[in-house]
Amino acid sequence: MPADRISELLEDLRLRDQTRFELVDALREIILGLDSSIFEEVKYGGLLFSAEKPFCGVFSYTKHVSLEFSAGALLPDNFNVLEGKGKMRRHIKLSSIHDISAKYVREYLLLALKVSTNS
Repeated sequence: MPADRISELLEDLRLRDQTRFELVDALREIILGLDSSIFEEVKYGGLLFSAEKPFCGVFSYTKHVSLEFSAGALLPDNFNVLEGKGKMRRHIKLSSIHDISAKYVREYLLLALKVSTNS
């Protein structure tokens, strides 16, 4: 029951830290609104989002939320916000709702979705 696991993860987060819960919830709304084919599941301690294949994940840490891109190294970093030096993965650290617009999250999500469906 994936929906139950998602609800449990979100409720646990809400009880621990309302600010991080609101940030994760806002990211979920944006990601799921990108395309009707996108689905989510609890994996690796966070939420993994897939269309034809996984393209991003949202993970809550003690002081921030990380939006991670499976093929982030293939994304153009036009706004210089991607972090990480791994072979493929990149991420954006978010501390507040304001960071969603300030770090151009929607633009990076659209690029990541495009990369995942074209490869």
